[in-house]
Amino acid sequence: MSKILLDENEIPRNWFNIIPYLPKPLDPPLDPETKEPISIEKLLVIFPEPLIEQEISFKEWIKIPEEVLNIYTLWRPTPLHRAKKLEEYLQTPAKIFYKNESVSPPGSHKPNTAVAQAYYNKISGVKKLTTETGAGQWGSALAFATQFFGLECEIYMVRASYNQKPFRKIMIETWGGKVIPSPSNYTKSGRKFLEKDPEHPGSLGIAISEAIENALNSPNAKYCLGSVLNHVLLHQTIIGLEAKIQMEKIGVYPDYIVGCVGGGSNFAGLAFPFLKDKITEEKPNTEFIAVEPKACPTLTKGEYKYDFGDAAGLTPLIKMYTLGHDFVPSPIHAGGLRYHGDAPLLCLLYNEGYISATAYEQNEVFKASILFAKTEGIIPAPESAHAIKKVIDLALECKEMKEEKVILFNLSGHGYLDLTAYEAYLKGEIK
Repeated sequence: MSKILLDENEIPRNWFNIIPYLPKPLDPPLDPETKEPISIEKLLVIFPEPLIEQEISFKEWIKIPEEVLNIYTLWRPTPLHRAKKLEEYLQTPAKIFYKNESVSPPGSHKPNTAVAQAYYNKISGVKKLTTETGAGQWGSALAFATQFFGLECEIYMVRASYNQKPFRKIMIETWGGKVIPSPSNYTKSGRKFLEKDPEHPGSLGIAISEAIENALNSPNAKYCLGSVLNHVLLHQTIIGLEAKIQMEKIGVYPDYIVGCVGGGSNFAGLAFPFLKDKITEEKPNTEFIAVEPKACPTLTKGEYKYDFGDAAGLTPLIKMYTLGHDFVPSPIHAGGLRYHGDAPLLCLLYNEGYISATAYEQNEVFKASILFAKTEGIIPAPESAHAIKKVIDLALECKEMKEEKVILFNLSGHGYLDLTAYEAYLKGEIK
């Protein structure tokens, strides 16, 4: 079969929490003033109580509310595809599968957590949500989600992506969100960076600072994060849980699991339900590979230490691989991967050797992306194309070694709103 489907009744009813299976305890977030573990009271200023409970939970399974499941059914379950045309082109004995998260209304995996976060904020009495967005996938997902719960939504979009991807802005506004290029004059954080450079390209760290500052200064407002935090990765595990069921149906299990990594949510969402099997040694030989851009090589070049999650130092200190919270990556087209740090859960598992990482330059990524489009018909998001590049390399290794391995990756989003990036590549203008 080229496409393996589930019916609506097979959508998982719980999210999977990997924290009980970690090889060592996760280092807690620290209060930047005292350098002690941050209090729940300080976190409540930014996040609603139900999400903080999920952030620190040690329960393996956390029930998905019916209100969230009801909205999930607009696009879930998502199909698992066999990339047979790509296999044939590469003449590889490998079997390549991908979980197609691009079928959601906003076109990516991001609504899996956006809907959940909007729901928990709504039942907590919140009226307005603020957030950042890189390439616009997270911002459009949150704007989409807030409409179901009658919430206001203000989004700070990294300026480089705001200029590169105008249709994401239109999508956000169509769903009732307000989108602001970051750094902006609306916040103290933004003005600080604009004073240094009026044409500042922005970064996710700066946009996070602006969104948090907005939330702190607005009544009945909270901040939402689209990646990095434990509860975000938790919500995304519905991807891997579905994929496990789908692969069991056809009697296969992955030898390699691959995903692009900016903050870590789409990779962790696919990988964590399978990673449990590696940690418990039920399936010890599966390899988990995170792929990032050489322009922002957090895992491959970063330092494992405590750092701020934003550029202005408004967040708690978190233990992660980081390039430094003041690092501003080049304005590559994979805007969702331009983050200086990564999810603490992902970083711990990388540091302990359960996950490996590799990095590519954007020209080779776009070359792989166009091959995928020509063989499988889907134009992938520049972020997802990083995973595709690694998958092609693995498939060619299998060809050379004559190994019939199973490769699974996450097609985290489509690239139909990223066509200006493809235009630049086709014209030879990609740096």
